[in-house]
Amino acid sequence: MRWRIGLGPGLIAFVLGGCMLGPDYERPAAPLSAEFKEQAGWKLAEPSDSVDRGSWWAVFDDPLLDALMRQVVVSNQSLKASEAAVRQARAIVDAARSGLFPTISLDGSVRRSGGGSSSSSSGGSSTGTINSSGSSGSTGSTTTFSSSGSGGDQTTYRASLGAAWDLDVWGKIRRTVESDVASAQASAADLAAATLSAQADLASDYFQLRVLDEQKQLLDTSVAAYERSLQIAQSQYNWGIATRGDVAQAQTQLETTRSDAIAVGVQRAQFEHAIAVLVGEPPASFALAPTPLGAPPPPLPAGLPSALLERRPDVAAAERRMASANALIGVAEAAYFPDITISASWGFAATGIGSLFTAANEAWSVGIALAQTVLDAGARRAQVEQSRAAYDQTVATYRQTVLTSLQEVEDQLAALRILQQQAVVQQRAVAAAQDSERLQLSQYKAGTVAYTNVVTAQQASLTNQQTALTIQQNRFVATVELIRALGGGWSSAELPQEIGSPIPRPF
Repeated sequence: MRWRIGLGPGLIAFVLGGCMLGPDYERPAAPLSAEFKEQAGWKLAEPSDSVDRGSWWAVFDDPLLDALMRQVVVSNQSLKASEAAVRQARAIVDAARSGLFPTISLDGSVRRSGGGSSSSSSGGSSTGTINSSGSSGSTGSTTTFSSSGSGGDQTTYRASLGAAWDLDVWGKIRRTVESDVASAQASAADLAAATLSAQADLASDYFQLRVLDEQKQLLDTSVAAYERSLQIAQSQYNWGIATRGDVAQAQTQLETTRSDAIAVGVQRAQFEHAIAVLVGEPPASFALAPTPLGAPPPPLPAGLPSALLERRPDVAAAERRMASANALIGVAEAAYFPDITISASWGFAATGIGSLFTAANEAWSVGIALAQTVLDAGARRAQVEQSRAAYDQTVATYRQTVLTSLQEVEDQLAALRILQQQAVVQQRAVAAAQDSERLQLSQYKAGTVAYTNVVTAQQASLTNQQTALTIQQNRFVATVELIRALGGGWSSAELPQEIGSPIPRPF
């Protein structure tokens, strides 16, 4: 149903009463604890003030890792896809915001027509049309002209300028822009989350590759030691002190360890290939030289649980999607009220190009249109309920994301605490096993013990050293995962604010 009325004081007063329907957004409370459970009762040795919040991987003091991290941001294809999604979201905001402004259209045409005998009077007549179209479902004005002779052909020229403006009295367009702005910020947070994930995956793969380098070095050292043991067993056998079985045992242990050293290359190659893909390079053209792992990972402060709301990009993305869904409730509620559009047109139409732009051929119109759905069998009500349910869904998703983030931090804090304790005990076990290996080999040389004792001691020593390396690997991975769980160096203040809020109407 549409009405067309003239402009006047009544319209101005009506427009001034414009509003924005739907609830204004307020962030719901999140299920947070006062502190992390795993932080109670123990303190970190180093203050947090020295931690670089930007390049979080700088705490590991590894120049090669730093170079690889910077390459991820530039060349990782998954991040390029996320960045394109952010640009797409920004364009959606720009498209929605354009609805806040008038639409101006320019039309021009030349039409040649003809026919048979004419039923018009000998004096002839003229008709023509000028059309102007608007946006947001609005309709422009139309002026008609025509000219015909006594059955002859005719040419009609038209030129018109039209304008239309959706007044957005109920805030439908503004709520749409508000929703799109929040969605664009959520996309930016998704990009930050994807970047953090790629960087954390790179750091984890990098340290696991370095542990494999350490393991390969350990196995190579063990192979050299077992070669010496084989020589001792062979010498003892040649002197008639040992049996052939001792030589066989020494040979078996040596070849088994050599096989294990070769097998390390499979896992190392896989981690190297994964790193190549993360930094955007073909695996065939990428290589990392073997390098020792270095010092243990540094201790990291966890801060307070409430900081996760600002530091985790996935939490920020979930919060922004709540804001977007909340604004869409107002969009749905605005459907209960009529769309109000101002339209105007001005133009010329004539049968001769020379006389087109003359006062006699000028036509104009201006008016206001109201469009309202009278009966929809509950469609609008259902749309409002759908929007409210979608908002409730985003609230639940947001709270679950917060709970998951708390769990991830607690998991890694617990892992680091327990692994630190295990590392201390394991180092004592390594020292004892190495001491036992030396004693058993010395006693075997003296002929006081069987070679089986030497083999057992050597296996125990190698196993304990490998266990110590595994603990070291787990500590590095847990440190990286804790940084990931804490949001790295990111902050919600980095969300793009230049996208801005919806532009308020001048009334």
